[in-house]
This record gives sequence, C-alpha cells and structure tokens, in this order.
Amino acid sequence: MPVPLEPGDRKILIASGALLVVLMGAAALLSPPPQQEGSLFPSTYSADADGAKASYLLLKELGYEVERWEQPPTNLPAEAEGTVLILAQPVYPATGADKAALKRYFANGGRVLATGVMAQMLLSDLVEDAQSDQCEMKWTSYPARVPSPITRGAPRITLGAPHFVLGPWFCWEERSTGPLALYGDGEKAVVITFPVGRGQVLWWASSTPLTNAGLLRDSNLAFFLNSVGPPETTWVLWDEYFHGRHGSVTDYFGRTPLRWGLLQLGLLFLAVCWAYARRSGPVRAPVTESRLSPLEYVETVGDLYHRAHAAGASVELAYQRFGFRLAQQLGLPPRATPEQLHEASARRLGRRDPELLRLLRRCESAKRRTGLRDDEALELVQSLHDYSRILHLTPTPKETR
Repeated sequence: MPVPLEPGDRKILIASGALLVVLMGAAALLSPPPQQEGSLFPSTYSADADGAKASYLLLKELGYEVERWEQPPTNLPAEAEGTVLILAQPVYPATGADKAALKRYFANGGRVLATGVMAQMLLSDLVEDAQSDQCEMKWTSYPARVPSPITRGAPRITLGAPHFVLGPWFCWEERSTGPLALYGDGEKAVVITFPVGRGQVLWWASSTPLTNAGLLRDSNLAFFLNSVGPPETTWVLWDEYFHGRHGSVTDYFGRTPLRWGLLQLGLLFLAVCWAYARRSGPVRAPVTESRLSPLEYVETVGDLYHRAHAAGASVELAYQRFGFRLAQQLGLPPRATPEQLHEASARRLGRRDPELLRLLRRCESAKRRTGLRDDEALELVQSLHDYSRILHLTPTPKETR
C-alpha cells in the first residue's frame, strides 16, 4: 500500500525534483559542444584549426570508403590489402598487444599514415635504420626530395607544430640507406616512407597537411590525397582509438555482457511491477458457474459413468428409453423383444430395416457387457438417437411445453 507523505515532506520532494530539472537543463546548455574535445589533436570530430574534420569530410565527398576507427588494433581487418590506417598524432601510448597487432596488419599488406611524436614512438621499433633527432617545428615550407607517387603534384608542403605543443619535435636524418626521405631541407627529413612486411609506413613529422588550418597551404592538399591513395582501391580507417574514443555506448554494450545484465534487470523490474500490480490492483471475485446450470447435471453424470467404466449402463438407459417410446407408439408391451419392435416398426414404415434390427440386438447384448468400450457405447447411443428422429419418437417443442 502507498506510504502517506506529510505536507512538509511533499514540498521538499517537489522542490528537489524542480532543482534537479533546472541543473540538468543548465548542464545541457552550458556544456561545451562535443567537437571541442578534438582541439588538442587532429580529430575528425573537431572543426577547430588543429582538428581534421575538413579532411575527413573531404575524403567522403571524393568517394573514398572512409570510416572512423574507434577499436583497438587487434580488431584491424585480417585481409589488409588496399587498407590505409591514419594515425594522426596519437595521444595515448600503445600496449604490447597493439604493436603486435600492427605488425600482423603490415604482414597482411596494410598501410599506415602516421604523424607526430607519439606515432614515432608507436612505430619506431619497426625500422632500425631511421635516426631521429630533435628539430624546432615552425611554420616552414619543405621541398620534395625525390620524385614519387606521393610527391606528384606537390612540390612543396608546409608543416608546423600546433599551438598546444611545447618543446621540439622529432625529424630524421637524410641518409642514402634506410627509409626514403620524401620531404626535407637537405639535412633533416620531415616525411619518410619505408616498407614493413607486405605493407608500408608513411611518416610525417607533423599533422599540418591534414588539419583544418593547414590543408590548403602550399601543396598540402595534393600531398595528403597522394598519401592516402586512389579512392577506387583504398579503404581508409581514420584512427580515433588512440585519441581516447573507444566506440559509442552502443558498441560498448555490444562487446560486453552488460546488455545481458540490463536484460536481467529489466526482467526483474517487470516481475516487481507485476507483483506490485497483483497486490495493489482492484479485487474482483472470480467468476463461478451457477450450480443451477442444466449442463452441470449432464457433466456430473457423464463423469460418474466415465470413472465407473459403466459404458454399458449408458447404453442400457438409452435403449430402455428408445424401446419404451417405440413400444408405446406401436401398442406393444414395454418389455417387447428386438424382433417384435422391428416387426412393428416395419409395418409403420412400410419396409423392413435390417440395420434397425442389428442395432437393437447389439444394444441388448451391450447392456449386459461389462467391458464395453466408450467409443462403441457412444456409437450405439448416437444410432438410437438417429432412429428416434426417423421414427418420430423425439418429442417436438410443442409437446415439451
């Protein structure tokens, strides 16, 4: 039963609920938009100067098959031929399992476009001949060092450190052996490439060419598209996992047993509601059938005959009723034999009916039999009922009145 509330308690409850609604509305109005989260790294969700939303949408407009990758490297596709993974300035370190998964990805023919210091730390153990060094990253234009499909149509690119980066960045020494330097100033290379297994790594010192602020500087746009590859044969996976995004709430539910726990809680909630409704709902008396119902006597007698296995008694009762009425109408004694009843009915019908004689004899034999089956007894009683209609032994509605 509901617990009564005092007027003072009711006022406190209403005031608390109103305050909660106001706080929730204020939080929804004053909280920063989601895209501001990407202002510290080139996230595809960020429209800030250092974000990469413009590049991501551009790839979609150009017909690339591109998607945000918010899963760990262990879930990368097994057949990676024609796939490029963009690691744009990762901010979270990789685990040993992540690095092992990337090695398998390269072994299966996958490519990686990596940018920034953390990407160097993530992939540094994949190449032994790359000598990294510190270099002061300013907004600087770098020429192409060698002709390549990546430098085609992009003779110069502009790189620079985002405003949030403090201290030097890493670049690489240009050497005759080891990774191929694509852009640099003659001493330091800012873009290198090298094969790993069946795959390839393209390494930028800065993410500037794919950011919203640097996409249109010099030949950055052409350089970015060359780095990704042709849209017809390239599947682009833009990593957001190392930016801290590990899938939506729906994805999290799909990968964990939490959805089954919520299902169990839902079933428990429904059970509680059902139990409460059973206890607190309106009380109604159950519907009972009247004991004056005409069918009650029929059902009771039938049940007694069934339990006692007295199928013969039911046939005897129906046969006596049939024989009494037929003898009464034909002027015969009540205990007339089946042959007498058959002869009298033949005179009344104007023809002999051997089936009637056979039925009367079967009924005479069945009423004394103890092991009579229920289906045989039912057949005999139904046949007597049919002959009652044929011989007009059943009273009409006028006679019953």
